[in-house]
Amino acid sequence: MKFSKIFGIQISSVSRNVLLQNIEEAISLKNNKKITYAHFNTLNQLYRNRTLITLFNQFDYVHPDGVGILLTSKILFGGNRLDKRISGSDFYPELIKNAIRKSWRIFFFGDKLGTLEQIPLKNPKLNVAGYISGYDFDNDSVVNKINYVKPDILIVGLGQPKQEMWINEEKDELNVAVIIAVGDGIKVFAGTKKRGPKFIQKMGLEWFVRLIYNPKLYWKRYLIGIPLFILRVLKEKYRK
Repeated sequence: MKFSKIFGIQISSVSRNVLLQNIEEAISLKNNKKITYAHFNTLNQLYRNRTLITLFNQFDYVHPDGVGILLTSKILFGGNRLDKRISGSDFYPELIKNAIRKSWRIFFFGDKLGTLEQIPLKNPKLNVAGYISGYDFDNDSVVNKINYVKPDILIVGLGQPKQEMWINEEKDELNVAVIIAVGDGIKVFAGTKKRGPKFIQKMGLEWFVRLIYNPKLYWKRYLIGIPLFILRVLKEKYRK
């Protein structure tokens, strides 16, 4: 599998089919696998806090979520660049289909209770083992409940880097084959995440749709974060 080290973290160039195959194998063999994602905002956080590099590199897969990562890889590595992108909004529906077909049991941890309650309604054939809101939770209670129901997959949506920190701290206590950090992508499972038209998705401009829908939440991340990220990539290119 191809990797690119960007700002210190190993980002995997893996297709959706291969990632799904690895998830199936981990569940079958009960091999613990930890999966997360990286987009430009992830790398901005890593740039400010280098201690997060070790945290992210403990995950088995860090898949590129966003064209910004692919473009960065091309700028920094040329022909050895990443050539595959896995957008959570595209991957999670595929994961749901496979989970239904394989009868995988999934537990959801994160977001609001109202969002979580929509998941079994949106996916009536999905085997939802349980869910817990990501607000005001008791850590021991969360771990105990997850272990009690023994899911095949644990979906964690607490936002970066909180979710990665939680997974890393609790991984040895959790009896789960696959743990996937999804951030705001937990809304994809609930069917409540807003997406732009297909041509916007292909152009990698879904961030603009999110900015329009919720400018108060996202203006700083995108209007300041994107130019800052570009400057940091160019600085890294010059350094290399």
